[in-house]
Amino acid sequence: MKLHKAIVAAVLSVALLGGTTEMAQAQDSKPRKGWSKKGKGAAVGAGAGALTGAVIAGKGDRATGAIVGGAAGAVGGALIGRKKDKKKDPQRYEQYTRKD
Repeated sequence: MKLHKAIVAAVLSVALLGGTTEMAQAQDSKPRKGWSKKGKGAAVGAGAGALTGAVIAGKGDRATGAIVGGAAGAVGGALIGRKKDKKKDPQRYEQYTRKD
């Protein structure tokens, strides 16, 4: 039963992340000030990780699974978003990497 939950959680997280990136790319017709890709990646990763962690953890320890999954997802999403910022938007990347 745990394997079934893990497979469902993995499929849901992939569907969630895949749908968000397609929508974000379709709406970027004009440049706007807003969240960086690093920020968006951290937020989406935290949500998906928390959901996946809660499902995988099972009934007994859902809160801990959600916290660990959310933290891991936030870090992973931020790293991926940072890489995208560095490649596509170097000015924004320099703003949050500059040490003043």
